[in-house]
Amino acid sequence: MFHKIRTAASRSRFLSTSCDTKNVPQRKINKLLVANRGEIACRVMRTANRLGIRTVAVFSDADEKSLHVQMANEAFNIGPAPSQQSYLKGENILDVARKAGCQAIHPGYGFLSENVEFAELCQKEDVTFIGPPATAIRDMGIKSTSKHIMSAAGVPIINGYHGEDQSDERLVNEAKKIGFPLMIKAVRGGGGKGMRIAETEADFLPMLQSARTESEKAFGDISMLLERYVRSPRHVEVQVFADHYGNAVYLYERDCSVQRRHQKIIEEAPAPGLSEELRVQLGEAAVRAAKAVNYVGAGTVEFILDKQDLSFHFMEMNTRLQVEHPITEMITGTDLVEWQIKVASGEPLPLTQAEIQKRGHAFEARIYAEDPDVGFLPGAGPLNYLATPEPSSTTRVETGVRQGDEVSVHYDPMIAKLVVWGENRASSLQLLIEQLTKFQIAGLQTNINFLISLARHDHFHKADVHTGFIEQHMDTLFPAKTLSTTKVVQMALTQILNERAQSVGSRAGNTRGPFDTEFNFRPNYQVVRVVKLRVAEKDYTVEIQMFDETCSVRVNGGNWLNVSVRRKPSHNRFLLETNIDGHISHFNSVVSGEHIVLFDENGMIAGMIMQPQFLIAESSLSNVDASSVTAPMPGILDRVLVKPGELVKSGTPVAVLIAMKMEHVLKAAKDGVVKAIPNGEGSNVKKGAVLISFE
Repeated sequence: MFHKIRTAASRSRFLSTSCDTKNVPQRKINKLLVANRGEIACRVMRTANRLGIRTVAVFSDADEKSLHVQMANEAFNIGPAPSQQSYLKGENILDVARKAGCQAIHPGYGFLSENVEFAELCQKEDVTFIGPPATAIRDMGIKSTSKHIMSAAGVPIINGYHGEDQSDERLVNEAKKIGFPLMIKAVRGGGGKGMRIAETEADFLPMLQSARTESEKAFGDISMLLERYVRSPRHVEVQVFADHYGNAVYLYERDCSVQRRHQKIIEEAPAPGLSEELRVQLGEAAVRAAKAVNYVGAGTVEFILDKQDLSFHFMEMNTRLQVEHPITEMITGTDLVEWQIKVASGEPLPLTQAEIQKRGHAFEARIYAEDPDVGFLPGAGPLNYLATPEPSSTTRVETGVRQGDEVSVHYDPMIAKLVVWGENRASSLQLLIEQLTKFQIAGLQTNINFLISLARHDHFHKADVHTGFIEQHMDTLFPAKTLSTTKVVQMALTQILNERAQSVGSRAGNTRGPFDTEFNFRPNYQVVRVVKLRVAEKDYTVEIQMFDETCSVRVNGGNWLNVSVRRKPSHNRFLLETNIDGHISHFNSVVSGEHIVLFDENGMIAGMIMQPQFLIAESSLSNVDASSVTAPMPGILDRVLVKPGELVKSGTPVAVLIAMKMEHVLKAAKDGVVKAIPNGEGSNVKKGAVLISFE
């Protein structure tokens, strides 16, 4: 699918004659350090390996056994798990580059990818930084500066305040001029961090302080800008690319409107519902933006597109490769990492604007360790089971983890990206839904079920999208959960088959998985087994009466059902077939600890195998004071805001938890006196850990 990169001879006509080429760097890159982790590090390494370039990985203590370390030719430890002590230590990473003899560093996205000081340090040390010049990062990284530059370049900007006076009084006055609702954004922000919406004047100062606090932690800066908030905007961004010779092109646009917590969750290219004339206007505006700062390399110019009149305004420019770059590659047949490496080596752009053609439609779904049912709270934990769709020319799975790996509390909770391509939007969306059902994970909570529900939503099918899509359709995206008798029976059968397979494996002296053996119901006597399950806060008692090759099953004392079960051949997952009173259905099932997980066309269904009552009577949780504040997810207890003996009111902030690079303020649920604070500031705490207890 990739376009051929032109030879030096065929490119000579493409060089810009107006540009002084004497100072263009000409450096052959044969060893590359990837200053990142996870899926983006693996993705960069795949292209580098294809080009015959040796790769060097860096890793924290938490990532020693990670996939990106295994993929690299060499790897170096750079410090403890917290990113501030490892992946953000630019000088240490440069030391590794020198030690390993690397000519270049690829920063991926996040971490040091938009760090001006690191880009300057690379230049000083004569190591090629695969990204734009430090001046472009600085100009576009400070949002107030970028707005002025864009306005001068004729790129439409949205009304707001981008000034240097950051006093509360000045910001309040400017907010009143702009009007409410308005957006408060960190000047150095990105990824939704340091961003708040003030609906009313009364909301403004609390939201301002919250944005400042988060921005200081994430970027070391508390400067804010204010913008008019468009109620139903679409988030449309344009992929641009420029070389050292003054050439710049756009590779069409992506729609990233559907978001939660101001962060993208699903993207598509090209943006649906735009005329070709509007596509050209967006692309040319993005190229003007890139040329205004003498940009080099891959960049993304983000626009707010008014859903009603389709007017667009510059929002920001990300001076790096984007998470969602694969969908641009899918519709243009390009490898943007290859472009990055070649342009950084001093080569001109591989294609002219006229030669860049779009074809078909692509979607990317971001698969996260998070719980959509409780506000998309990020999570962490082991990937006890991981099965993905088969990669092909129309399906890409971008990930940095394998079965058995752990999603760490120290980093972003994204597990993988599922990327699909079709001849048109409808066929691409249908493929996305099908492949999401084949992306199966057990061991922690993910957003896969939500993504399936989202992709099937009528309004999403009609491309009726905007940044408030999830909030608008909460009722239909989060319908009341019901569980059929068939699913309960399948869970109970899974448990019995798991026990039998483990018993067979134990007797054989091996460690095979729960369904690595053939099985059937062939006891020499009749027996009734009882399996107790809890699914979605409801308890089920399943009685199973076994016969020669079939069994009778009933749930919660209901009617007896005739059931048979068999395993279907599959080389990479355990597919079962049940026949329940003549209804044949297929599913995959996994036993993960105390949980039974089923996978079918609607995603994952998880149930808990209930312990006998006497086992939980002495549970260590029995002495937890009901009047307490607990950790909603694994994280680091960053600050405790109260002291023992202090009287607090309901709604009072009592602690701040840092998890998945985000700050979560925890509040008291009711009035009370602080009794105990079991964990100190800086402690790693598990989900459910008591942080504050009350008398």
